[in-house]
Amino acid sequence: MTTANKVRIGAGEWRGRLLRFPDALGLRPTPDRVRQALFNWLGQELHGKNCLDLFAGSGALGFEALSRGASSVVLVEQNPDVHRALMANVALLKAERARLLRMDALQFLAQDAQSFDIIFLDPPFGQDWLQRLLPKLAHHLARDGAVYVEAETPLAEPPGWKIHKHGRAGNVCYHLLKLMHDQ
Repeated sequence: MTTANKVRIGAGEWRGRLLRFPDALGLRPTPDRVRQALFNWLGQELHGKNCLDLFAGSGALGFEALSRGASSVVLVEQNPDVHRALMANVALLKAERARLLRMDALQFLAQDAQSFDIIFLDPPFGQDWLQRLLPKLAHHLARDGAVYVEAETPLAEPPGWKIHKHGRAGNVCYHLLKLMHDQ
């Protein structure tokens, strides 16, 4: 790969390992300090958790979850160049608990019935992905699961969801959402 784009895994089994990725429209890896905040919220260890990285991009969130002991991570990425880079990173890390799929996020949600403990949702900004995806994610989230969302602006509380935690770093607003359950 001829690009110098890289992101470092912050903790766990692969701490310090570099992930390389190509330039691609809308691809902006989650900054280190945001990932640190996220995994502080989720707990440093993710043993037994099944995760979905719906717009995998650099793979930083999914590989970080695996490094911290997640049982499995499904990485979904549509861009062919980015998908190839993810395949190379899966091979580099020998990430046997990763399942990598090249497809559209909506297509994946329509055809997969799996339930996840944590869903990472970092779609390209300015394309109204959140409005289209959040209603569908409820069917893929385990009862006490959480959805991590990055957006260009702070979210108003989406119908049926509770903003559990939120923060901002530069131009990125990040949120941890949980489903509201009838008491």
